[in-house]
Amino acid sequence: MVRIYHKLTSNDALLLLLIALPGILHFLIFRYVPLLGNVIAFQNYNLFAGMADSPWVGLKHFQNMFTYAEFYRILRNTMLLSLYSIIFGFPAPLILALLLNEIRQKWFQRPVQTLLYLPHFLSWVIVGGLFVNLLSIDGFLNTILGSLGLANRDFLTIPEYFRSILVSIGIWKEIGWGMIIYLAALSGINPSLYEAAMMDGAGRFRQMWSITLPSLLPAITVLFLLRIGHVLDANVEQVLILLNPLVRDVGEVIDTYVYRVGLLGAQFSLTTAIGIFKSLVGLILVVGLNALSRKTTGESIY
Repeated sequence: MVRIYHKLTSNDALLLLLIALPGILHFLIFRYVPLLGNVIAFQNYNLFAGMADSPWVGLKHFQNMFTYAEFYRILRNTMLLSLYSIIFGFPAPLILALLLNEIRQKWFQRPVQTLLYLPHFLSWVIVGGLFVNLLSIDGFLNTILGSLGLANRDFLTIPEYFRSILVSIGIWKEIGWGMIIYLAALSGINPSLYEAAMMDGAGRFRQMWSITLPSLLPAITVLFLLRIGHVLDANVEQVLILLNPLVRDVGEVIDTYVYRVGLLGAQFSLTTAIGIFKSLVGLILVVGLNALSRKTTGESIY
């Protein structure tokens, strides 16, 4: 036993492999083995027959998916929500980190950071309940509108407002948490660069443009590439809590459709085919934009 121990510890690579073994096993068991379940997209899956005895149907469910009229409406909703989240939600933590970094009073900066992190730790049930009460017909916002003589509105049932509300709530909840990486990158910038810039007469905006943003470019690129891989993912908890029949036409996304039709309607094969399509789109976008980023900026995630 002692000889085995000395043999293992004498080989650094083997020792590192042993240390990493629990993590590797975790990924194999809980990440890769479940991928085998994707075969039911090519079967008429029967819950009682199982994967082994369910009949194979080839690409039938993929053909049904593309000929299903409702699929394009759901895909459009998902793409629009992702697009809004990227346009407004992706730069929000960066802008907030830049603004917070300009505050030199630490006694003010630290409590503000803590307050901004807090919403991330709230569950979507709490956040959803908070905003449902805030935006309902007899909620706080309508109380203010009523005191100003304006008509009350049930904002969560108006299709024109629903996507904006959904994206805004998502930004509010995660902006503080997303800011952490940018603040960490900002703390790593050499202060002598700013001192040299000040001696050359550069103002705060010029310092931010010429020093801060180029220094943050690797972090921005990596975070953007990771974000674009989830372009067809929606926060299913958030959407399910805020979704209602009056806004279903503009608010239903792929994930909620998979939940409603696949889980509740027991159409496992069709919704698995939709899941594979979603994953392929994400993979193509990540690989393509990663290659483009490597050629244009020199930054990439692999």
